[in-house]
Amino acid sequence: MYVITGATGHTGHYITEGLLAAGQSVRVIGRSAERLQSLTALGAEPAVGDLADQAFLTRAFAGARAVYLVIPPKWDVTDWRTFQRSLIASYTAALTANKVEKAVVLSSVGAHMLEGAGPVSGLAELEKALEKVPGLDVLNLRAGFFMENFLGNIGIIKAMGIFGYPVNPEVKMPMVHTHDIAQVALRHLLALDFKGHSHVFVSGPADLTMPEVAAILGQAIGKPDLAFVSFPPADAKAGMMQSGLPETIADGYVELFQALNGGEYLAGHVRNADNTTPTTLSWFAETEFKPAFG
Repeated sequence: MYVITGATGHTGHYITEGLLAAGQSVRVIGRSAERLQSLTALGAEPAVGDLADQAFLTRAFAGARAVYLVIPPKWDVTDWRTFQRSLIASYTAALTANKVEKAVVLSSVGAHMLEGAGPVSGLAELEKALEKVPGLDVLNLRAGFFMENFLGNIGIIKAMGIFGYPVNPEVKMPMVHTHDIAQVALRHLLALDFKGHSHVFVSGPADLTMPEVAAILGQAIGKPDLAFVSFPPADAKAGMMQSGLPETIADGYVELFQALNGGEYLAGHVRNADNTTPTTLSWFAETEFKPAFG
């Protein structure tokens, strides 16, 4: 039995579909039976509940051969790190109680930073906490910046004609499609070919600057002159809060981008053939961003 947290998310549902197609038994965890329905229709066993509920999660992890762990977004929290820590405590308790032997974790580039990287420092805490679970082998997938995040810029592009982030224009970062992350996770979950506590980067096909991203997205939507604007941190925070994000989340993202600008966030990331994945930003721009832009 495989257990998938965040089963309705960008990576979880693709992993579930792949495991089921390979003839595996899969239990999928989500907050809503309705949202899990497309996966249960394929043969997955549903487990509906709150990941922070240790009693529920302990039941959900029963009999697990391996688990896929994510800390999903929650947009109504008042303290982001406290929310992340509640899930970390729940995960470690459920894994320990069930003597689970294998876990693949959706982590991030920058997860060597226990402080100073916003939400990614929460993932660093998760990696460290899992090291203390007896008998658990863990593979942490330190993924690059999700291409799908750029869908959140459609509003400002339409309203102001610009593409912006609080990122310095010269900073290059690995950018990856979540389908590629799911494929890496699926491969390792099926093979269970990892021991101890390790990480691999999932880096997408190229490291890009934000002006390069603007050019690719702009070309796809008929705006070849789309300009990238590097927002000051205070302006970025105000914009995020104006769009409805709680202050704790806005502060976290600002901290993350400051770590990226300072260079520490990308320290240790080395691109190679093993961590380079195929889905290009140009494909994303034409296939997903353009239709969403309308």
